[in-house]
Amino acid sequence: MTNILLQAQQGGGGMMMLLMMVAIFAIMYFFMIRPQQKQQKAIRNFQNQLAEGMAVVVGSGIYGTVKSVDLARNTVDVKIAKDVVITVAKSAVFQDMTSIPAQK
Repeated sequence: MTNILLQAQQGGGGMMMLLMMVAIFAIMYFFMIRPQQKQQKAIRNFQNQLAEGMAVVVGSGIYGTVKSVDLARNTVDVKIAKDVVITVAKSAVFQDMTSIPAQK
């Protein structure tokens, strides 16, 4: 009789473990995965709205102004100094310079 009671108690532990694993995954999703997906979506939207004259920062840390956008080649020409224009992949442009806080 005691063996049957012990086996019944042990069987409930497996279900509790499964519920805890599901809860941990849900917490990770809402605190880690979902915010990262939102941030990536915002970056993609920004890259799709690039226009001539926008002040941007390239992924390598180079500041410049968008000179032109080539949708066919998926590239952006960025003016970084007087008479210096570099061509970068559109996906390398991450943020608008206006969103960077001013340093004192």
